[in-house]
Amino acid sequence: MTELRAFIIETAKEAGKIMLEAVDIKKKQQEKSGDYNPVTAYDVAVQNFLFSALKKRLPEAKFIGEEVGTDTPTPLAHGYSFIIDPIDGTTNFIQNYRHSCTSIALLKDGAPYIGVVYNPYSGDIFSAEAGQGAWLNGEPIHASDRPLEENLVGFGTSPYYRHIPHYFDGTFEVLQKLYPHCQDLRRSGSAALDLCYVACGRTGLFFELILSPYDFAAACLIVQEAGGVATQMDGSPLDFSCGVSVLAAGPAAYREYFDITR
Repeated sequence: MTELRAFIIETAKEAGKIMLEAVDIKKKQQEKSGDYNPVTAYDVAVQNFLFSALKKRLPEAKFIGEEVGTDTPTPLAHGYSFIIDPIDGTTNFIQNYRHSCTSIALLKDGAPYIGVVYNPYSGDIFSAEAGQGAWLNGEPIHASDRPLEENLVGFGTSPYYRHIPHYFDGTFEVLQKLYPHCQDLRRSGSAALDLCYVACGRTGLFFELILSPYDFAAACLIVQEAGGVATQMDGSPLDFSCGVSVLAAGPAAYREYFDITR
């Protein structure tokens, strides 16, 4: 393990302690734009901690976070940029559903270089480094190459955009096409963890019609380094400067997705 990846992993674990020690979460939430889109004082606290700790290690890096205090709205084409979701699955966090995570992506010259996703409730820590592979708790992981009929399918409902028919109706149109061809469907409320589950073979495919880079930058690198495929839903490359659709799957399920949905 490289020293930099090890440092990011340990920083994520420290951030997880803030989540585990949280109290009176419902009393410390506010609303952001869109349909129900909450943020808590703990989201901000975790992000502030991560920015401070990571900046000491890479002072030249720029920081892009979901909450306030971002250095720049888009990754830099040159040098290092962190893209951070302090708590992915904030609604789960508020409801004590215990399925949330911290997601940290480090981009180098505009491309994902290191990805770390940590679920403090389970202790699962997923990580990847460009060209080096992907790991769960230090052990190598690989995406499933089984057909959809032997796999679960995960999905997100783009809840912040549910008032827009393209996202609301489009999500369930895709599900109607996929459901007859897979074992079953799963909706967890954390896109970063859902993507990591593709990476380690717990599910065979995940999709969501729109996600922010905070949600997918780290986890999509983990999918790709585990031998899976991660693109936009039309097959085009991911864009880390804006919200886009995300499709991630093992190689066989990825090919099958396009056969089924055409």
